Amino acid sequence: MALTLDEAAKLSNDMLLQGVVETIVKDSPILQQLPFIEIVGNGLTYNQEKTLPTIDFYDVGDTWAESTPTFEQKTANLKIMGGDADVDNFLKATRSNLQDLEAAVVELKAKALRDKFEEGFIYGDSSANAKQFDGLRKLIDTTTASDQIIAMGGTGATLTLAKLDELIDAVKGGKPYILLMSRRSRRKINALVRAAGGMIETDRDKWGNFVQLWDGTPVGVNDWILDTHVLTGSVETATTGGTCSTIYAFQMGEGALCGLTSPGHLTVEPIGSLETKDASRTRIKWYCSLALFSSIKAAALIGVKD
Repeated sequence: MALTLDEAAKLSNDMLLQGVVETIVKDSPILQQLPFIEIVGNGLTYNQEKTLPTIDFYDVGDTWAESTPTFEQKTANLKIMGGDADVDNFLKATRSNLQDLEAAVVELKAKALRDKFEEGFIYGDSSANAKQFDGLRKLIDTTTASDQIIAMGGTGATLTLAKLDELIDAVKGGKPYILLMSRRSRRKINALVRAAGGMIETDRDKWGNFVQLWDGTPVGVNDWILDTHVLTGSVETATTGGTCSTIYAFQMGEGALCGLTSPGHLTVEPIGSLETKDASRTRIKWYCSLALFSSIKAAALIGVKD
């Protein structure tokens, strides 16, 4: 069974771990919703659904035609994310009357972990760096033309609401769970809606934060999505050197986009006193990866200009 990080943390009585998970999840539209499957071993080989089977009508006595979905075998390996947080014992003893210094340092380390995951979630590429998992850009493959890639022209163009609707429609088997984009793209959507005389719909998440929605789909911001992509011939050829961005739409779950993790999910491990300096160390680590179980449940709108 797949669990979100927040749900998994509730199964632990480690207050430090719960605090770290809350820090990570609270400001991340991805980690708030993305479920993770616990896997035993260092990776998962799965069959990715490529096309749906067909159904037809028949007369009595007709010969029935067999039709099955098509699959492609994929492998997602767990990767090691993490870092150490050292707290000087002198500062801890003399300044903790103002605040819990150790908790503050660990919280900053947790935020750094979240930022690194969100960057890898978009641009992770195991072929360029074997230590990374493959991110959304690689899983959808925005460098190759397909039905799941919607392009704003051959070299990019200004975003339109019609293209945004086309992106939503490219996700098959139901509406996407989220539209993930840069802040520039979100500002452009707001400007287009205001120019049309409307107002974008809003709601609140479980932490009380306002969430914008387009056509009932939450709009999420990822600060790592670049606005400098290059579009050539309706496919992305580079992530820097241009003026284009990408908006992603996808479903999340065991049959769509899902996280992979080792049993126990995120770990906060007290290392203790260090030999070489008067400090104590806490290690935050996470064995994780991503898997896209059905290619038709994710799509990308590329070549988005301001």
